[in-house]
Amino acid sequence: MDPKHNYNSLLRRNWSKPMSRRALLRDGAMGFGSLGLLGLLADEAKANPNAGGKANPLEPREPHFAPRAKQVIFLFMHGGPSSIDTFDYKPYLREHNGSPLPIKRPLAFADDDPGPLMQNQWEFRPGGKSGILVSDLFPHVREQVDNLCLVKSMVGEGVDHGAALLQTFTGSSTFTRPSMGSWVVYGLGSENRDLPGYITIKPALAHGGSKNWSSAFLPGAFQGTAIGHSGMKVQDIQGEPIEYLVNQGLSNEEQRYELDMLQAINRRHAAMRQHDPDLEARIEAFELAFRMQVQAPEAFEVEREPESVKELYGLDNPTTADFAWQCILARRLAQRGVRYIQCTHSYKWDQHSDLVNKHTENAAEVDKPIAGLLADLKANGMLEDTLVIWAGEFGRTPVSQGGDGRDHNPYGYTLWMAGGGVKPAFSYGATDEIGYHAVENRMHIHDFHATVLALLGFDHEKLTYHFTGRDFRLTDVAGNVHDQIFA
Repeated sequence: MDPKHNYNSLLRRNWSKPMSRRALLRDGAMGFGSLGLLGLLADEAKANPNAGGKANPLEPREPHFAPRAKQVIFLFMHGGPSSIDTFDYKPYLREHNGSPLPIKRPLAFADDDPGPLMQNQWEFRPGGKSGILVSDLFPHVREQVDNLCLVKSMVGEGVDHGAALLQTFTGSSTFTRPSMGSWVVYGLGSENRDLPGYITIKPALAHGGSKNWSSAFLPGAFQGTAIGHSGMKVQDIQGEPIEYLVNQGLSNEEQRYELDMLQAINRRHAAMRQHDPDLEARIEAFELAFRMQVQAPEAFEVEREPESVKELYGLDNPTTADFAWQCILARRLAQRGVRYIQCTHSYKWDQHSDLVNKHTENAAEVDKPIAGLLADLKANGMLEDTLVIWAGEFGRTPVSQGGDGRDHNPYGYTLWMAGGGVKPAFSYGATDEIGYHAVENRMHIHDFHATVLALLGFDHEKLTYHFTGRDFRLTDVAGNVHDQIFA
């Protein structure tokens, strides 16, 4: 209700008659409440230069300082790969294979007996000129190791997948918060107004689902746009973005007229609400979908890539075709100015048993596509300012579970980055001799987020959004930048 209307109704009241306190509150409540709401909205508008009234909330913006990277490609291994079987070689485990766990086990996902120490199940060999050791699970990535910056001291708090995924992507395992991709696009905008600034390819619907790419209380324009989901096959997705974007029965002018009418209704509803992220996202999505009709079809035409590129990524091999398609699409989107892109290999890395067989299958599906992406980005001159991140939500324990599996381990695990201003052929941090706890240059997830934002040109303490009376940020009240990994 219009607060001015309520105020005038109070003025028109016959004040010669006594008025109870209850009647005064009843007659004035809506007006006073609306005035308070207007004040809150005004405060948020001042605090958020990206929301409210901008013709294009995704327009490019300058970061706080000169960036090393301008965009991100996140390669997510859903389930949690075993660091000590991939990138964190532990000779102690080979020497003491089968021995009891020499430390008190921390909080674990499973409450059964921790089992004995279990050595790495694959050989580690040196790669590139640097000679950094990489297991035989990733022979193709090992050829690219001179481009990698390995962080072997990651630390999180979630011992279950849901909490760990939410913390990895949003910084919080307990509250709904904007995802890292949303914060990046909120801060930088996008270089292509006709494509989303943040795209997630085949994301998982489990373990937090859309909360992992949500903009939460940030304006809806900054949420991730999902291309299919993990349960879909590539051939079922390929035509989908185009099919739903292009209305073959109407001209552009007719579609524009229909959209204007629809948006007028949506904005009228939005004006009646303090904050409705779903409605805001719908308004922005309709506008973006209209513009995407021009660029999206061409961007998604992965099949038009040269045969040499398809072979480089493994698109011609049934084993690697799925993740190869994701990686090629990620490169194509990055070329077209999409700010933040995520590829998900889901949900396959959770080996509480049958570790050798399943990790072998999983790595075979992603090894060549990942190496192809790194080689392709470098050949195209894009690796310098594109930050590539490879990570799971946690690692796995150095003890056996059920004889041939490993439990979850968020206390010390490995991720790697490439390009985007990080040191190449560099290994940072370390876990203890059994690979259970990070002991050197510990990088908490808050530190990881702060470091990624710094590579993109942001002081994580200043990239804030005012909501419900306080300033929020990706790193909450924590986070330290590990600039030792900067080139």
